[in-house]
Amino acid sequence: MKFGKKIAAIVCMGFVVSCSTALAKPDTLRVVGSWNSLTLYKNFEKPFWTETVPQELGMKTSMTSLGQVKLKGPAVVRQMGMGVFDVVHTVADYIVSDSPDLAALDLPGVTTDIETAKKTVDAYRPTLEKILARDFDVKLLSVVPYPAQVLFSRVPIKGLDDLKGKKIRASGWTTSEFVTALGATGVTLSFSEVPQSLQRGVVDCAITGSLSGYSAGWGEVSKYIYPLPVGGWDYVIGVMSMNTWNKLSQEQQQKLQTLITEKLEKPGWAVTAKETKEGVDCLTGKTCPHGEPQHLIEVPVTEESISRVQEVLVNNVLPALAEKVTPGTMTTWNETIGKVVGIQAK
Repeated sequence: MKFGKKIAAIVCMGFVVSCSTALAKPDTLRVVGSWNSLTLYKNFEKPFWTETVPQELGMKTSMTSLGQVKLKGPAVVRQMGMGVFDVVHTVADYIVSDSPDLAALDLPGVTTDIETAKKTVDAYRPTLEKILARDFDVKLLSVVPYPAQVLFSRVPIKGLDDLKGKKIRASGWTTSEFVTALGATGVTLSFSEVPQSLQRGVVDCAITGSLSGYSAGWGEVSKYIYPLPVGGWDYVIGVMSMNTWNKLSQEQQQKLQTLITEKLEKPGWAVTAKETKEGVDCLTGKTCPHGEPQHLIEVPVTEESISRVQEVLVNNVLPALAEKVTPGTMTTWNETIGKVVGIQAK
C-alpha cells in the first residue's frame, strides 16, 4: 500500500472509531440530584439512580446533588449541553431566568391541595416537555413536588397584611411578584443561603416547603410559620440531556421512563401531602417522625387569606407572567392549568 493510501486508511479508521464512540451508549450516567438534605433526594432520587438503574438497566451511574455542585440557577442544566452531566433534578423555579415559560407551571395560590396540583401538572406536562426541549435541549423525565411552599418568619406576623415592608426570600420570580403585590420586597437567595440570612436579618421571612425547611434548619432561625401555600409547590423536574437520551435504545428509553414513573414520581407525589403536614407538626411542637420538634408559633390561615391569595394571583401575578412569556403561552395556560382550577388569565 502506498504511503498516501496508508494515511487515508488510518484517518478513515480513526473517523470510524470516533463516530462509533460518539454513538455509543453512555458508560456512566452522571446524575445531579436535588438538595441532598431533603427526603426527595434521600428516599427517591438517590436510590433510583444508584440502585434501581444499575440493577434494572445494567447502567453505571455517578451521583451528586445541587448542594455539592454549587451551581446556581440554570447553570447546572446548561452544563448538560456541554456534556458535564447527563441527568439533573432541579427546582423549575431555579431556571426560569433562561426559560420564562416554565414559570407558568407553578404560580402562587393556584392550588392549595395535592390532588388539584397533580391535575394541573398532568394538564401542563406536554407543554412543559416542549419548553424544556426547546430552551435546554433536554428530555423531561419526572415532575415531583416538594411539600407545599409556606412562609417562615423571624419577626411577628398575624397574616398577609403584616408582610408589607418585609424582605422575603422567594425561590422564583412569580413568588417574588406575589410578595411585591403585598407590599413586601422579594429577595433571591439559594436554598442553602437562607438559614444564615434569616439569622443575620438579611431577610425577615422566607418561603419553602414545611418539611424542607425543618430538615434544613430553618425552624432554628425562625419564630413563626404561616402554613398557607403562598409559594406553590416548588416542582422538582428531572431532565436528561437529549444527546444522552438519543443514545439509548428505544427499549431502554421506555424502560427508564416506566421505572421513573413507578419508582420515583408516583411515590414522590404520594408522600408530599403527608410531609406537608408532618413538616408543620415538626415545626410547631407536635409529634415529629423526623427528629426533635421545634416550637414555632403557627399563624392561623383564614378563608379571607385564601381568597386574598387568589385575588393577587389574578390581578398581579398572571398579568406579570403574560408580559414575560412567549406568545400563546397564556392561551395554553388557560386551556390547561386554568381550566383545571377554574381561573382564566385576562
